[in-house]
Formats: sequence, C-alpha cells, structure tokens
Amino acid sequence: MWWFQQGLCFFPSALVVWSAATFIVSYVTAVLVKDVDLLVPYISDTGSIAPESCLFGVMLTVSAFLGVATMFVRYKQVEAQNPLEVNVSKWNKAGFALGMISCFGLCVVANFQKTVFIQVHVLGGILSFGFGALYISIQTILSYKMQPHIHGKQIFWVRLMIVLWCGLSAVIMFFSSVVLYSESGGIEVAKKLHWDPQEKGFTLHIISTVSEWFLAFSFIAFFLTYIRDFQNIAIHIQVHLQGPDPHTSWPDSVGRHEKSPLLAGSL
Repeated sequence: MWWFQQGLCFFPSALVVWSAATFIVSYVTAVLVKDVDLLVPYISDTGSIAPESCLFGVMLTVSAFLGVATMFVRYKQVEAQNPLEVNVSKWNKAGFALGMISCFGLCVVANFQKTVFIQVHVLGGILSFGFGALYISIQTILSYKMQPHIHGKQIFWVRLMIVLWCGLSAVIMFFSSVVLYSESGGIEVAKKLHWDPQEKGFTLHIISTVSEWFLAFSFIAFFLTYIRDFQNIAIHIQVHLQGPDPHTSWPDSVGRHEKSPLLAGSL
C-alpha cells in the first residue's frame, strides 16, 4: 500500500497538490499568452482573463471542496480523540466554522475574477486568506493542547512556524499594498496587469506580489502536516433505517430499527 492510500491522508495530499497546481497552471498559461508579466504577478492576475480564468475558476473550486473534506475530517478526528475536553471541543468547533468560511471565500475568488468583480473578488480574498489564517492558528493551538498523547512536539513547532510565516507574509503584503495604492499617482493598480521596472511603484508591487505567493503557499503547506495524522483515520458509516420501506415488503423477522455497516473502520 502506498503512503497516500493509508487512512484518509488522500484528502490533505490532494488539497496541497491540486491547489499548488492551480496557481502554477494558471500562471504558466497567463505568461504564455502574455496576459501577465513573467516577473511575479499577483495570483489573481493570472486568473483574470480567458482562457486562464476558466482553468483558475474550475481548479480553485475543486480546491475549495477538497478543503471542506479535509477540514471536516480534521474536525471529526479532534472530536473523537478528545470527547470529554470542553475547551478543546470549543476550539475545534470554532476552527471548523472558520475553515468553512475560508473555503467559501475560495469559491468567491474562483468565480468572481479580479478585473470584472473587483470588490467581490477582494472580499473573497479576505475570507479565504484572513479566515484561513485564523483556522490554521486555531489548529496550531489544538496541536499544543493535544501533545504529546496524539502527536509529538515536532508537529506543533512545524505548524507554529508555518503560522508565523503566514502571518508575516500577510502583514508585508497588506502594508506594501496600502502604500502602493496610496502612492500610485492615479494608476488603476487593481486592473493593471503589466508593469515596467522603471515605473513608479514597481518595487512595492513586487514586494506585494512576492508576499502574496509566500502567503498562499505557506497556507497550503500547513495541510501537509495533516498527512501523518490522517494515515491513522478510517471511515465508519452506518445506515439507520427508521421504518420499513413502503415500496418493499419486509419479513416479520426484520426489526423496526435496522443497522447496516457499509464500511468498517475506526479512528
């Protein structure tokens, strides 16, 4: 059995690989058709014009659904391993709610391109990266509370480093973008796809775009830390029949409450 076939580690693995491929494929496509510059455009700029916008929208929507599946499994894992810890349960529920908002933000970013729906697109970016940063922060707190009986201290420190790197990237991107917009001198920065190195604001633009790419990939990299945890998880599903099917004649020996395990497994 390959490592990605163990337990449910397929979900975080697929989320990381697919999300990275989304950014890279849209960037390469946009550069090849000359819709953006080769030197570090904004991620959103690489998915603003067809045909790359079509690829970006479809692939990022798939990433959002993979994110929902991954976060749900993580939520159930923490819930099952800490059934009596009230504080852990509260943090876990809050983290799951923030994660769902972040995934919804990804769908907004995917379907409302920057050059057409700029306000909605920016809102989606805030929801995805802002609430996503809060999500991984809460998961890091949970990792601290769950060590060492669930996983070692190394996982906690790795997650903490990723959170700090993500936070630093977000701060740099925010301030460089604010300064860039304030000193743009009438340039419509939000819809500008091509920059001249001699142009005013070019350095701030590069700082902002590089920090955005670091932010995106640090956020994605966080889910790599789920792989080992998810290798020990299996699905357990049961169907509860509350009464006989009106279209089926049930024998008297069959009780009113029937349980049928479809896929056995355990945490």
